[in-house]
Amino acid sequence: MILNQLAKSFHIARKDIRAYYLKPPLITWGLMFPAVIILAMYLKDPQGIQRIAPGLIAMTLLFGNTSMAAIVVTFEKRIGALERLLLAPVSRPALIGGKVMSAAAFGLLTSTIISIGYIVIFKHMPLRPGLLALTLLLGSVLFASLGTFISLAVKEVFEAMTVCNYVRFPLIFVSGVFTSIKVLPRPLLPIAYISPLSYAVDGVRQSFAGEGGIFPIYLDLILLALYGCLFFVLAVWGLKRRIQKEY
Repeated sequence: MILNQLAKSFHIARKDIRAYYLKPPLITWGLMFPAVIILAMYLKDPQGIQRIAPGLIAMTLLFGNTSMAAIVVTFEKRIGALERLLLAPVSRPALIGGKVMSAAAFGLLTSTIISIGYIVIFKHMPLRPGLLALTLLLGSVLFASLGTFISLAVKEVFEAMTVCNYVRFPLIFVSGVFTSIKVLPRPLLPIAYISPLSYAVDGVRQSFAGEGGIFPIYLDLILLALYGCLFFVLAVWGLKRRIQKEY
């Protein structure tokens, strides 16, 4: 039963990847946005690029996964494709799993390409490549689930992007992307500690530095996994609520 539902999730994800994510504009946007940000930061402070690049890689996960998941799910609601999926013999968790899987695959691909490009160009090898890969994987699932959850709470694509921006931009400035959490004003520390982006940034940074993170690495990985599960459950709940409200 579980394997059957996983297979259905995989087919939904494959359909989404073929229909949406392999389009040249999306791939270009997913790569150009973080590349331009990293280049701008390098031109501003060439000596500090190794300090800030891990945060920018984590930010790529946040923007890429939430944007793509929110756009695709909201668009499918608008054209009736999601309604057709609801008529198919597929469980709600499997349906959400397919959406999350496709968005996470896109985000993981773009962040991996950006990471490899950064490593090759700036010759900054990660000391713990396995940790980098695991952090990117968990972060991709987490932020894809967040984007899916947000998309189910709104009706239009522009509404989904607006809500995503309300969430993303505050997180960027309190999660250690540009400056260390240690230098944040005390009132902002509780927000930093509950921000899932903080643990993605810390995990990527420790994978390059090898040590010296804000949090223990096991805590980063555990919380990324827990946040991913939380937002996945919320997305399933959001779909159920949407069905009850509209159908």
